[in-house]
Amino acid sequence: MHHSFIKAIGNLFGQRISPTSLQFRLSVESIAIAIVSLSCVSLWAGWRMEQTLITTNKQLLEYIATRFPEQVEMYMETGGLTAGIDRTTKKVATSGLAILVQSPDGRLLGKSANNDSAPDNAQIIEAIAVPTTPQIIQFRGRSIVLCGNNLTINSKVVGKVYLSKDITTEQNNLNQSIYGLAIVSILATAIAILAIVHRVRKTLDPLAQISHIASVVSIEDLKSSSLQLDRAPDEIQGLVKAFNQMLLRLSATWEQQRQFVGNVSHELRTPLTTIGGYLQSLLLRGDNLSTYQQQAIATASAETTRTIQMLQDLLDLARADSGNLHFRQSPVFLNTLLVEVAAMSENVSGRSVKLLPTDYDVVALADQDRLQQVLINLVDNAIKYSADAVEIKLETRDNLAIVQVCDRGIGIPLEHQSRIFERFYRADGAETRSREGTGLGLAIAKSLIEGMNGKITLRSKPALGSMFTISLPVWTQP
Repeated sequence: MHHSFIKAIGNLFGQRISPTSLQFRLSVESIAIAIVSLSCVSLWAGWRMEQTLITTNKQLLEYIATRFPEQVEMYMETGGLTAGIDRTTKKVATSGLAILVQSPDGRLLGKSANNDSAPDNAQIIEAIAVPTTPQIIQFRGRSIVLCGNNLTINSKVVGKVYLSKDITTEQNNLNQSIYGLAIVSILATAIAILAIVHRVRKTLDPLAQISHIASVVSIEDLKSSSLQLDRAPDEIQGLVKAFNQMLLRLSATWEQQRQFVGNVSHELRTPLTTIGGYLQSLLLRGDNLSTYQQQAIATASAETTRTIQMLQDLLDLARADSGNLHFRQSPVFLNTLLVEVAAMSENVSGRSVKLLPTDYDVVALADQDRLQQVLINLVDNAIKYSADAVEIKLETRDNLAIVQVCDRGIGIPLEHQSRIFERFYRADGAETRSREGTGLGLAIAKSLIEGMNGKITLRSKPALGSMFTISLPVWTQP
């Protein structure tokens, strides 16, 4: 039942709603308040209408019972007691109102014309004890207001008068009105629920937008991802302002970090290059070194070379960020370039790289050296994370040259795919931590491809592999 209610609320919102979310709680609480309020109003209105009906008829019988002896005395003056009772009965009796007058010994002194739909007072008197004040009784499936009082004429009790008012029709009409009120209340509750759900969703939309931007914003979008909500409440406006200020601070901090990394990389590259040169020279001329010393110097030289390459990558990223990374755009025959990349990768790794054949030449407008660097990096990554052969596909689509590097390796979880092109970012898993890498390769690939007016994207599923797609403009002969 609980899950069905949550699902129903989710259907009203048109999306999946968590039972612990603010949106769900506000909606449920508001709906509960609306239902209780409308139900209380409906119940009170129905009860009040019924009380009004009963009270009105009781007061009518009390008034008639009070005035009946006076009317009889007035009409007695011209015809005696029997004539007075008869004329008073005829004058007072109305539709649904029955009057019966009996003498103390039970003789009939007067009686109103009986309504066929209403029970006879004589039958009621025989069946139940008649109250002296008007009361509601149920007799043979009908609702009747009944009372009986002594008829006192000139301070002498001459009999007893019984008054009854059949209110069955009125009560049925009242019940119909109450049913109608209940239907209207249900419709009003449904409209209120829809209005509450819509209003809660609209009110919390700014929070959803903030959450969405916070989840998808990238480093490059920090400056342009500010949120503008002119019609939001003041509390939301304050949150939006604080959120935008946070983005600006993050953008400034990131810019300072990039400048710092670029400056440090530039300053470290020269001394590390010198150290690497001395280590290489020492290896070539160190005939008198022990085997252990040669291994230690070789390790230091390899690590120095790797560090210099990382610094060069950082400098390339810094130049790309500042717009100082220049590209030599020219026609590139991708068929030939991919054959060379596949051959180079096979020679270095000893693994198979399968280039799917293309029946036509594909010429892209790009920087061949930069593009080759990106392709080698992608193929190298595919080889690292896959035990099967790597495939390279080439095609054209919508005036774009499409290159796809596919593997059937460990894949990349969905939560990491949006950040895989960030610098120094690596998926946190045992499979990735066990492999070499700095986390700069894909960030550089993205900067280089975008610098050539292209685009690089990723599609991946864990345990099924990954596919990196490069889209470049097709070269058209002028």
